[in-house]
Parts: sequence; structure tokens; C-alpha cells
Amino acid sequence: MNILIAMDSFKGSLTSVQAGNAVKEGILRVDSKAEVTVRPLADGGEGTVQALVDGMGGELVSVLVTGPLGEEVCCVYGIIQRCAIIEIAGAAGLTLVPEDKRNPMYTTTYGVGEVIRDAIGRGCRRFIIGIGGSATNDGGVGMMQALGVHFLDEEDGEIERGAAGLERLKSIDTSYMISGLSECEFRIACDVDNPLCGENGCSAVFAPQKGAAGEDIMKMDKWLSHYAELAATLCKDSLFHKTSKPEECYDAKTMLNKDSYDGRLAGFPSDGAAGGLGYAFRTFLHGELVSGSRLIIEETGLKDYIEKADIIITGEGCLDGQTVMGKAPISVAKLAKECGNADNTKKVIAFAGKLGDGVEKCLLHGIDAYYAIEYENVISEDVMKPEIAGKYLADTVEKVFRGEL
Repeated sequence: MNILIAMDSFKGSLTSVQAGNAVKEGILRVDSKAEVTVRPLADGGEGTVQALVDGMGGELVSVLVTGPLGEEVCCVYGIIQRCAIIEIAGAAGLTLVPEDKRNPMYTTTYGVGEVIRDAIGRGCRRFIIGIGGSATNDGGVGMMQALGVHFLDEEDGEIERGAAGLERLKSIDTSYMISGLSECEFRIACDVDNPLCGENGCSAVFAPQKGAAGEDIMKMDKWLSHYAELAATLCKDSLFHKTSKPEECYDAKTMLNKDSYDGRLAGFPSDGAAGGLGYAFRTFLHGELVSGSRLIIEETGLKDYIEKADIIITGEGCLDGQTVMGKAPISVAKLAKECGNADNTKKVIAFAGKLGDGVEKCLLHGIDAYYAIEYENVISEDVMKPEIAGKYLADTVEKVFRGEL
């Protein structure tokens, strides 16, 4: 029997590979001759760097960069051959900002650009970027400033960092982009489809979650719209470091969405991810924005392993109704069903730290059975400890494969 294990991390507890190895241990207790393969899994959010580095033989790199409030922070990213794996939350994340200081008017993505610059200096030319969890709403301007683009006011001075600086933006100069960018490929793990501006844009939808309130939300939306119009002109005039295809250019006239409030530029789906970082990656760096779990599955070649397996085991910290909204375990389950046929129906089993409301929906999306870790005589504050969670996950898997659950 060939068994593939692809577990997402149990946030705050087990990494993807730790969870996978615990499941493997439980299986081998029952059948020591089973062929069991553990592969990394993530959705582009927290844990992506660790999962891919652990599962694909990479290395972790630490670099000091500018944090969202302008202070120095240590960002850890991964390198696998010449590919850099980066979670933008490590340089511009909401968790880096104390609650009483959260305000996306003044937070910057400058550190994200510094991480990219560091990776280029180490020889990386491919990038996988996890784009979730940002504290920012600057349209990726800070990132691009760190990469050599100048965002100028009417006196040709550099605008201040953060969304507030966009109020004074009059022109953009891309002629000083750092060397090496023209050779780089960016794939962005993104699971939101919000545009840059408008009633569903990043200012209206996500900025309040980052501390914005009142008129500041409308101001940022207006400033981002103006920023997009300036960038559209640049694209039209082919001033980027790569030759822009005319049909892919951001034409402010054709992009104007009359249905968006105030009739302002709405933009393409996912441009509003991470406070507009999606827009900057797509527009300035020709990045490809794709589903996070799909991206990781493609990059790790998971389909090849699924095709060879008889049983696929997946899971995450909490399996519930939200899991079916494109999270990694469901992506694995759907792919498993696609790879199966009448002669080889692949069974998909999910394990989780806990089961939440709506978990039964998973049975309609490719998962055949699911189980929660069974804890016995463990106090609640200990269940998140990796050694405890791993032990009881292995015990639960063993019971399932013995037919005791």
C-alpha cells in the first residue's frame, strides 16, 4: 500500500513536516511495511517558508530589514537552490505592530523590498511570495522604493513612506530599479480577489482590520487610485524594466469601473491583496498571482506523488466550513479525486487538531473521512506544545488505521 501524507501546519504547534512525520509514525505502528511518503504542504500564509525549506532541502536565511513602523526587524526567509521563499508578514506583518500603533496610513512595505534585494544579492532569481498578514496599505510603494523606484512629489522629492505619502505623489521614476530585477520571476500566493480600489478594494475592506478608520479609508482609496493612474501611464509608455505587452498594460481609461463608488479606478482581481502589494507585484515586477495552495502544490510536484498513492492523508490545525474555501487540504483532496479513476479510486483522509462548525462540508469536496486528535488526560494549555500534539496525533492515526475509531 502506497500512502502519501501532505499535512498543512497546525498553526502555533506543528510544522507541516512535523505533522506529516507524526502521521507516518502512527501508520507504521500498524503496518511497518507500508510505503509512506511525507511531502510539505502550505497555502502561502504562515508556515510556508518552513514547510518548503523542511520538505525540499532548503536553508533558512535571516536578514535585518525595515519593519512596518520603520524600526529594524529580523525577517527569516528560505532559499531552495536559486529560489527565494518569502512571507511578507515577516517584514511588514500586522503582528509586528503593537495594537495601539496600528494604522495603515503610516506603515510601510519597504522591508519587503529589502528582503527581495537581499535574496537577489545571494543569487536568487525565482521568488515564491506568501502575501498574507500585512499591516500595510501603501500599494507596495515602500517595496518598490527599496528596489530603486522613485515616487516623487511636485518638488521632485521622495514622498514619505506609508499610505500617507501617496497624497503628495506626482510622478514615478522607474529608471533606477536595481540590477538583477529584469532576470527575476515572481509567483505570488494570493487567495483574495479584491481589486486595488473601490468598494471592494483594499482600503475599504482590509484597512479597517489594520487600524484605519473614518475619512482615512476614503483618502487612501483616492490616493491609491491616483497612484494606479500614474503607473498605468508608465506601463503604456513601456518604461518598465521588462517590455510590457500592450494588451496587459494598465490603461486607466479602459480600467475605469463606473460601478465602483466615486467611479474611481478599480483594477484587476487580487491587486488589493496585502494593501495593494498584489498590484505592485503585478504591475512593476510582472508577478503572477495564483491560489496559494495551488502554487505550493505545483512547486512541490505534489501531483506526481498523488498519482502514485493509494491513500492520501492531509489536514490542518482546524478543519471546518472555512476549509472548503480553497484551503490547502481541500486543494489536495480535489487533486486526488482528479487523479483517480474507476480502477484506482484514491481515498482521502484528513486529520486535524480540532473540528469546527461546518466541517461536514469537507465531505462534499473530496475528503472521504476526517478525525480530530484525541487527547487523553492533557490539560488545555499543553495541547499546542509540539511534542504533545505530535504524540497524540500519532496515537489518533494509529487508532484509525487499526479500525478503533
